[in-house]
Amino acid sequence: MGYSFVSDFDLHALSMRALEATQAVGATYCDIRISRHRNQYVATRENKVLSVEDNQSFGFGIRVIAKGAWGFAASTRVAPDEITRIAHAAVTMAEANAILQQEPVELAPTPTFQTRWATAIKIDPFDVPVEEKTELLLSINREALKARGTKFCSSMLYAANEQKFFASSEGSVIEQDIYRIYPSFSVTALSADGNDFESRGSLCAPMGRGYEWCQEYPLVAEARQAGEEAVEKLKAPSIEPGRRDLILMPSITWLVIHESIGHATELDRALGLEANFAGTSFVTPNHLGKLQYGAELVNVIGDRTEPGGLATVGFDDDGVQATQFDIIKNGKFVGYQTTREQARWIGDTVSHGCSYADNYAHVPMQRMPNVSLLPGETPLSPDELIADVEDGVLIQGMGSWSIDQQRRNFQFGGQLFHVIKNGKITGMLRDVAFQAMTLDFWNSCDAICSKEHYELGGSYYCGKAQPMQLAPVSHGSAPARFRNIDFINTKREV
Repeated sequence: MGYSFVSDFDLHALSMRALEATQAVGATYCDIRISRHRNQYVATRENKVLSVEDNQSFGFGIRVIAKGAWGFAASTRVAPDEITRIAHAAVTMAEANAILQQEPVELAPTPTFQTRWATAIKIDPFDVPVEEKTELLLSINREALKARGTKFCSSMLYAANEQKFFASSEGSVIEQDIYRIYPSFSVTALSADGNDFESRGSLCAPMGRGYEWCQEYPLVAEARQAGEEAVEKLKAPSIEPGRRDLILMPSITWLVIHESIGHATELDRALGLEANFAGTSFVTPNHLGKLQYGAELVNVIGDRTEPGGLATVGFDDDGVQATQFDIIKNGKFVGYQTTREQARWIGDTVSHGCSYADNYAHVPMQRMPNVSLLPGETPLSPDELIADVEDGVLIQGMGSWSIDQQRRNFQFGGQLFHVIKNGKITGMLRDVAFQAMTLDFWNSCDAICSKEHYELGGSYYCGKAQPMQLAPVSHGSAPARFRNIDFINTKREV
């Protein structure tokens, strides 16, 4: 792993300057993050390239504890004198914050590390010519539009690289080189009279991988299938509202996990400390170790080590080594997502490594790890899952969704909706959404396919806080079945 973007700097010397400067003016703890964030976005529609964007940011942030309170300051000018100035500014900020601090900040202990970590990639996406990327996207569009009745297709490819250098006053010196990639498309079919349409988006998940993911996933083949399914969906009947069994494929289960479990088990939300942007959580600390969140077969973990995960790293932005931990065990809620500061709030002695900042200029905060539903322990295929359904719907792909401020009540749509009658898929539906309360929904889960059917899904753009930060996160699952779920018709007026 190379750090060409700081080839003119001695990172260790710069970090030592920050640590010494803050301690000299009263800080009891300090860390510095020097980082470059590079993003490339390529977008096309039909036979045209709409945009090619390649941008990067570079700078450093210094975080301190002084007089028992946090202080933070950042700059784009990476130079010794500027590091000293920003170090002093961070301490000044901490001293100002201490006036309002009710209890001193206490960090859970963590080992120190002097190491490097990098995403295991085969092909650096930034080494691949833009011409090759645009041709891939245009070929996706061409293939999707071969399906008779399709009229529009747009596609995009997003690649990201985070290069981070972290050093703390406790002795850690950690370098990381993190990659993520996201190819996607959407194809639209139009009715003959032009008064109705249906779309089908790609089921390809964003991944913590290199460009090889674009070569391994059958994007062009899926585009043709997606075009044909958009046309079929346009002709499909609307769902009749009522209660049925539900089978969710991993391409949508990830979103349900994200909204109804991932955000609900963030400790800052549970304590009401994160309410402005997207609400709090009903999963308050009095439920820890007691709440029957789901059926006994429901096991959910937080995992920052999963290969290919968007939130997979070697270390979080507190310098805590990435780990795996239980959130729901045999249906019972047993663990929150925490940072070093948060761990003591619920009596934990260690952090779960969930600290992340999306930019050097933003303060690290608690962000979601990869939160995944573990597959079933006994062999079970999707066909066997379907065979035990008399009247149901199988859903693929994410669609629109809504969830209340406490993460109790939700509604989800999808991309593809398949009718299940007497153990067989018999056709397609449209205008489908399902509704439930979080605990009722997860307690209605009666079967999860085995590990060979496990897949990752995820979001590149999970928003939180004010000012907003965006974090990438994956959620894995195998196909799962839920009994007696409420379905509604979402038909548009045309």
